[in-house]
Amino acid sequence: MTEGIATPGGGWRRADGPPAETRGKKRRKGGRRGRGEVAMVDDVEFTSYYGRPVIKPPVWKSPEVQLYLFFGGASGAAAILGALGEFTRRPVMTRSAHLFAGGGALASVGLLIVDLGRPERFLHMLRVFKPTSPLSVGSYILSPFSALAVATAGLHVLGRWPVLRRLGAVGSAVFAGPLATYTGVLLANTAVPSWHAAGTQLPYVFGASGMAAGGGITMALSPVAEAAPARRFAVTGAVIELAYMHKVENDHGIVSEPYHEGKAGALLRAAKACTAAGAAVTVAVGRRRAGAVLGGALLAAGSALTRFGVYEAGMASARDPKYTVVPQRERLEARKNEHASTITR
Repeated sequence: MTEGIATPGGGWRRADGPPAETRGKKRRKGGRRGRGEVAMVDDVEFTSYYGRPVIKPPVWKSPEVQLYLFFGGASGAAAILGALGEFTRRPVMTRSAHLFAGGGALASVGLLIVDLGRPERFLHMLRVFKPTSPLSVGSYILSPFSALAVATAGLHVLGRWPVLRRLGAVGSAVFAGPLATYTGVLLANTAVPSWHAAGTQLPYVFGASGMAAGGGITMALSPVAEAAPARRFAVTGAVIELAYMHKVENDHGIVSEPYHEGKAGALLRAAKACTAAGAAVTVAVGRRRAGAVLGGALLAAGSALTRFGVYEAGMASARDPKYTVVPQRERLEARKNEHASTITR
């Protein structure tokens, strides 16, 4: 039975209910109190039942998924440089790019299988093509890219059938761009607030980050006399990555917070420092062997740290209910205001 207490006027109210002196007083719209009202309770903080998240965070394995995101973008960029080198008489750069692209493709497939748990699950993904699913489309991008990139690298090792090798290089380059960007679409297609809000920018971040890493690694593995395309490719990717990552971190209100806080914030600050330093070193001393190696290493590290930081920011936003509830309330309030303004016209 609910306990009660007597009021000064001889009435009764629930022990946990509002006191008599506050009955009949309502909060104004937006949570503001009227003049003379006294706050009887502290402002509430966002929480959820038993401290559980509002949405279920992804159950992907770490660090396998972050490394999968990195190798996919970097190997795709290297495949494009390898195809370019086939037709510009840069044999060492071409070989270096294709060997890394083939190795990165194998690493991507292996990491995806580890995340799935059993190899046959990857094959089952190829049984159905679902255009509305980024993961399904991505499987049909990764499979032909991996086959062509590995075959092209193998032909480089054998040193035979140059025409067939060029065909493989062109084929892998066709799938390279979609491979480098589809992972951004994959993250944005989830309900994770900090990923979903940046849905139009993450593909550009991942594609440009792949350019920086693939160009930097190819530059570091190639003679400086042949590496001019790789240098330009890497610096261009670094500039685009920094510009779009700035938008991800600042253009989405409260759901941009996780990109600045905690582990994700530390990773992304390190990523920006490595990427900016790598681009600067490449421009300043990239035509020297030591500068090329240092610049390439910094760009690759920045690209990897970007993937880890974005992943951690998304997970943090999924675990905290406020990043789901506050944007929903803001959208609802915006629709109400829009509807009210339409009626008053």
